[in-house]
Amino acid sequence: MKNIVLFASGSGSNVENIVHYFKSNPNVTVAAVLSNKRDAKVLERCNKLNISAFYFNRSSFYDKDLIRKILKTLNPDLIVLAGFLWKMPYDLIQDFPKKIINIHPALLPKYGGKGMYGDHVHRAVKENKEIETGITIHFVNENYDEGAIIYQAKTNISPEDTVQSIAKKVQALEYKHFPRIIEKLLNEG
Repeated sequence: MKNIVLFASGSGSNVENIVHYFKSNPNVTVAAVLSNKRDAKVLERCNKLNISAFYFNRSSFYDKDLIRKILKTLNPDLIVLAGFLWKMPYDLIQDFPKKIINIHPALLPKYGGKGMYGDHVHRAVKENKEIETGITIHFVNENYDEGAIIYQAKTNISPEDTVQSIAKKVQALEYKHFPRIIEKLLNEG
């Protein structure tokens, strides 16, 4: 049995997509979802999906061993950041080498780094008149969006695209590819 632990800060649409993807796979389980926002919609989704979910605050994430202990108890084969906005502590990265992945809503190395998430990314893509954008799935290291790239998928964009239509195109790529790449990594591990 392979265990996935998900971290999320927002609505949890990627979390729900991943849960549904693995629902019929008896060899993979979503062991838990951890969120840094008490009012994150992902916690409501987890309740409806019957997935264990935990909220933690900044001090328990950065200053204490609480998250480390939870993760060691859950024994994840893969830790998946699915819309999680905080930088992972170096100790966690060291404890789980090549086991923490993130999805970014752009083609890294473009439009990555602190503050580049969600509509901030899509607005920058639009303002710079890019003709394509996409997703990047990468390993997490000590810097925002600089870990080794695992997979990228692209979509064309036109001058008529809005920030919202770009977001929808990118989200479609996330839904299509993220669970599949997670499964591939689990099978390789």
